[in-house]
Amino acid sequence: MKRIDLVQVQHSIKIGDDCPYIEPNVTEDCVLYSEGEAIGFYLTKMPEKMCKLADLANHELQSKRVPKQGTKRSESAGGIVQESCIIGSVPPKPHMKRPYASISSVHQVETAKTFIKAMLLLANESEVLINEILPHQYERQLELFQGVPKKWRFGSLFTSSISNFNISAQFHRDGGNIVGAVNVIICKKHNSKGGDLHIPDYGATIGQQDNSILVYPAWRNVHGVTPIIPTHEGGYRNSLVFYPLKAFVGLN
Repeated sequence: MKRIDLVQVQHSIKIGDDCPYIEPNVTEDCVLYSEGEAIGFYLTKMPEKMCKLADLANHELQSKRVPKQGTKRSESAGGIVQESCIIGSVPPKPHMKRPYASISSVHQVETAKTFIKAMLLLANESEVLINEILPHQYERQLELFQGVPKKWRFGSLFTSSISNFNISAQFHRDGGNIVGAVNVIICKKHNSKGGDLHIPDYGATIGQQDNSILVYPAWRNVHGVTPIIPTHEGGYRNSLVFYPLKAFVGLN
């Protein structure tokens, strides 16, 4: 697999800025290195078993069986529907009058069971892939999770999952994640372009092709998603994300 060494570059991007459209410059299967250490990887196509699970999760997410939060935007998103769904563990949010951790309410919806099962199986297969390609990262993340009670885990290496349908995230850093751990971003894409992950610290824009997978330490750098542009009616980009929240370390 190709090796890409990420090199720091100067930029003026700040957290909260919109991500402009940028053509991807990382478009091949590769292992990502920083300062001589392998920190992540990108595959343009997942193994077939994972593709089938992602197809199922994507299909269920777009159905009425899975509750979602979302809006229909006009100018900012070209009138496309934007929706998201969080499953797994939800951290305490005192500012929202919920000072306690919980499991996403989606788990209580009977019609969402197939979606949740597909996502959990996909998380498990992602962990197998991490162990194959970045075994040192797999072992590190297992160690980091020793303090996370099993009831808060989604798989073995994550606590939570979010599916972002047609959402181009502004520049942000995943500061709530466990430092030293990685996220998984799986992309489902149909009749659209854009929706790629841009990391300005390295001038890297990682192509998010249909059935691609990106494993990356999202706590490490500011990053954003380029605009999602449908090329035909009904075009979309959906990201299936698994992530590890530090709020659950040591939380009973």
